[in-house]
Amino acid sequence: MRLLVTGGSGFIGTNVVEEFLRQGNEVCSVDIADPQIAAHREVFNRVDILDRESLERVFGNFRPTAVIHLAARADMEERKGLQYFSPNIDGVSNVISAIEGAGCVQRTIFASTRLVFDLGYAPRHETDYHASTLYGQSKARGEQLVHAAPEGIGTWTIIRPTGIWGPWFGEPYRSFFSMISRGLYFHPAGKVVRKSYGYIGNFVYQLERLLHVAEHCIQGKTFWFSDYEPVIVSDWADQIARHFGSGPVRSVPVPVFRAAAMAGDGLSKLGRRFPMTSFRLNNMTNDMVYDMSETETLVGPLPFTLEGGTVSTIDWMRQHAI
Repeated sequence: MRLLVTGGSGFIGTNVVEEFLRQGNEVCSVDIADPQIAAHREVFNRVDILDRESLERVFGNFRPTAVIHLAARADMEERKGLQYFSPNIDGVSNVISAIEGAGCVQRTIFASTRLVFDLGYAPRHETDYHASTLYGQSKARGEQLVHAAPEGIGTWTIIRPTGIWGPWFGEPYRSFFSMISRGLYFHPAGKVVRKSYGYIGNFVYQLERLLHVAEHCIQGKTFWFSDYEPVIVSDWADQIARHFGSGPVRSVPVPVFRAAAMAGDGLSKLGRRFPMTSFRLNNMTNDMVYDMSETETLVGPLPFTLEGGTVSTIDWMRQHAI
């Protein structure tokens, strides 16, 4: 396999590049940021996906047989308008153009997001988009571009990661682990919240399987990506605390969180950051469970348990003094 990964210096991209290099594949990593692992510099190309000409040149030179498109603007800077998220729209268009122009790509996986639907919204079908955030709207636009892509791009599929965590991660899950380790994370009292989260080792395994299953199993389809069984967040937080050796996780009444969220909303409007907002509180207090049956049928059992992934992540944080 000759695999080209856009966003290869990000959290997920770093793990993807590392695993496929370990397997002995030819890999080309495309990103605007430096690799997080020094050895990845040998396969790294500093290219902005908004620069169509440079992107097409990399595709033409490397001649990939498979593409994993991860590069995206993934923050929540809503004040900056939809144009701020152009990598998620124009960038997708440029990747499609590069794939078509190269003429050698047999299979492409386009990464989207769970936020093409608001939390709690029950879509009638996979393209019944309902996103209140500009980030979610931009990713929905990107999905629409993929669905409208010419046949010349080969076999393609869309994946929607839920909440992916593990070594090399950033916000918000790195803060989740860090706050638990310092005794600064609190449960919303009386809430049993279930989430479809995914350990990065399992996520990369799922990607690898999608690149090898029969074409008719994935062509034009959309799959949710996370571990198959949702976690109870309070139980997982207690498990993380236990492996860190920190004290037990305490609970705080929900009204206290609501007051903090209101303060955070006000500060956000002023351009200042605060650890709690209404958006974050909504995520903390509501279930986020997705039907993983199609992905499980296609991929089969996953290699890592929740506890195994948790221990590996804590070991990584300690090794990197995080």
